[in-house]
Amino acid sequence: MSELRADGLGVRYGELVAVHPLDLHVPAGRMLSVTGPSGAGKSSLLWALARAIRPAVASVSGTVSVDNSVLYDRLQAARAGVVLVPQTNGLAATLSAEESILVPLLALGLPAPEALLRVEESLMRVGLAESGRHLIDQLSGGQQQRVALARAFALRPAVLLADESTSDLDAGNRGLMIAALREETARGASVVLATHDPEAAAETDGTLALDEGVATWVRPL
Repeated sequence: MSELRADGLGVRYGELVAVHPLDLHVPAGRMLSVTGPSGAGKSSLLWALARAIRPAVASVSGTVSVDNSVLYDRLQAARAGVVLVPQTNGLAATLSAEESILVPLLALGLPAPEALLRVEESLMRVGLAESGRHLIDQLSGGQQQRVALARAFALRPAVLLADESTSDLDAGNRGLMIAALREETARGASVVLATHDPEAAAETDGTLALDEGVATWVRPL
């Protein structure tokens, strides 16, 4: 069971304020949607929560913590179980779907039998059990999104940050992915889903809207 907290978190690119300082608390077992048009600051917020924005690129203010442990950089966030699914999916085109999930598990030191079992289970969860050996560049955009989510699920995150991870999906697969994200909250994870899809947002426990970096609660958690 892990909770995510941000205090005074803001992001600035030079003179451009991407995210005005905000406070955020996502309890364990809850899913928050972050909505807003393109350029509203959704990705910047998720990357700041993941401590994935480099100081050379942007100025990030405020603190982020998981279970009251303050996170100072991306490595520390990863060790605390913060998993980010970027909008670009972050998949290597030359790897298969199975390999895309397996490699990070082996890098964490999981024994191969357990890692392979997680690969199989996660692909089944996203409806891609028959596509594991397909190369990433042979998959559609929606299938790639599901592989990226499967990789995140296999890592069993304490905090899952998903950036537009349902944008290329039809209604059926979107529902499948929302259900899979719900399974993560049932496991005790904190989930934040950035989305421009009102139907996906409606399935979450609360909604935070961003407009030009300014946050407004639409449905408080």
